[in-house]
Amino acid sequence: QVQLVESGGGLVQAGGSLRLSCAASGRTFSSYTMAWFRQPPGKEREFVAGISWKSGSTRYADAVKGRFTISRDNARNTVYLQMNSLKPEDTAVYYCALDVAPSVVRTTLNYDYWGQGTQVTVSS
Repeated sequence: QVQLVESGGGLVQAGGSLRLSCAASGRTFSSYTMAWFRQPPGKEREFVAGISWKSGSTRYADAVKGRFTISRDNARNTVYLQMNSLKPEDTAVYYCALDVAPSVVRTTLNYDYWGQGTQVTVSS
């Protein structure tokens, strides 16, 4: 089994920044990707950003390109999401997810493991 634990959410004013962390523990894999998804109130869960653990290649949703950065710390088995220039429409529960596959995909169904989520609220 794999455990994913997110942290770093909170309340921030528009234009501000937050950094989310997701620590992975448990079973290990030779090839996998980690990603961040979010679920705004009353809406479906959507892809935000993902990173291939081996290659480091990344993908982003168009809505966050240039504002959010995903990164990883191999030694700590931790993935980060640096969120800058936050907007009220970024308000959502943010989830960390792991897919046992080498390349980042945007589909929630591909992801095998999920964290419990962390709330991000951006006030206008």
